[in-house]
Parts: sequence; C-alpha cells; structure tokens
Amino acid sequence: MLPELAHVVIVGLLIVLPVGLIYRKAGFHPAWASLVFLPGFGLLLIFLQLAFVPWPNQQDNKTDL
Repeated sequence: MLPELAHVVIVGLLIVLPVGLIYRKAGFHPAWASLVFLPGFGLLLIFLQLAFVPWPNQQDNKTDL
C-alpha cells in the first residue's frame, strides 16, 4: 500500500507544481492547484476554472468600433 501511495503523491506533485505556476501567472492563488488531489474530477475542476472564470490579471483590451 505504501509504494502505491508514494507513486500517487509523486505524480500529484508533478502535476501540482506546473498548475500552481499557471495559477500564479493567471492571477489566482497557487493553492488552487491542490484541486489536483481530488480523486476523479480534480483536473476537470482546474480546467473548468481556468477556462470559464475571468482571470484577475487579464487586461481588458476592448476597442470601440
């Protein structure tokens, strides 16, 4: 049981670190990357949040025509 758990933690960390950097660059708190550890749908939640929630540091480039 312990070797399998160690593999899960290692793979989780290999995913959490880059996702945390993406969250930081998008303007979100990097702790949101811990959603990766939710079994089954953690990555889905991350992708949905990054896709549909407005990013705090995104500049509004709307131009009037």
